[in-house]
Amino acid sequence: MSSFKNFGYFFGETFKSLRRNRLLSIATVTTVSICILILGVAVLMTINAGHFINRLESDIEMMVFVDNSLNRSQISDLEREIKDLDGVKSVTFISKEQALKRLQDKFAGQEYNLKNTVGKNPLPDSFEVKAENPQNVTAIAAKIQKMNGVEKVNYGQGIIERLLKVTQWVRIISVTLIVFLALGAVFLIATTIRLAIFSRRKEIYLMKLIGATDWFIRWPFFIEGIILGSLGSLIAILFLALGYSSLLNNIQTAMFFIPMVTNPGLLTKIYVALFASGALLGVLGTYISLNRFLDV
Repeated sequence: MSSFKNFGYFFGETFKSLRRNRLLSIATVTTVSICILILGVAVLMTINAGHFINRLESDIEMMVFVDNSLNRSQISDLEREIKDLDGVKSVTFISKEQALKRLQDKFAGQEYNLKNTVGKNPLPDSFEVKAENPQNVTAIAAKIQKMNGVEKVNYGQGIIERLLKVTQWVRIISVTLIVFLALGAVFLIATTIRLAIFSRRKEIYLMKLIGATDWFIRWPFFIEGIILGSLGSLIAILFLALGYSSLLNNIQTAMFFIPMVTNPGLLTKIYVALFASGALLGVLGTYISLNRFLDV
């Protein structure tokens, strides 16, 4: 029974503090909203950058050109040898006739017959090879190049290495940015809540003198921190969801070729995580701010 009375007291003190410090409460909610909004934008940018990078990496493939002296049986043996390599995801055989038809469709168009112009087909048979992990493309290409019957391996040498370095740095910078924004959010919230606690420092001092435990004093402030953090994160998520939805509609209309994250399940998880982050930041900020006033 005393537990329920205590909770009633905690919530009563919380809402009394919110009413008494309206301006500070509004300032805290605004601070949390801005922090969570910036954090949410950074998270969405990071996830979309990762989605775009994954799309680029999934398109990386090796073109393995076969020596013209190989017969069909030798080409089949070479295909099996490539498939048996560790890290190879798929191998697709492209005959010289298919290669010429692709070239015709890509460059010549319907009104011009490329086959009649070149006469004998000069293109070699080839394989399209994809790696399970794009980071292993260079190593796999080097192994294939050493196989008997392989004329040349082309995978965009130089460009692919630079692309993989750039994608690695994008991931590192994105994670670092999110970490720094989270730390900045904790600092801002702790500073704002410290002002609210400072205005009640005498009350805390008196409660300590009459024997109140630290946790009895902390609970109303923690509940206040959770409420302010949750309310601020809800406002931020509302603006973030509306803004991202509008961005998706505009991009899909004007720049449909840019891949964006549209999975409702993933976006819902992001918004729920941001809401939980707001409440957690409120608790963390309260804890940091409150400790110094309990040392009486």
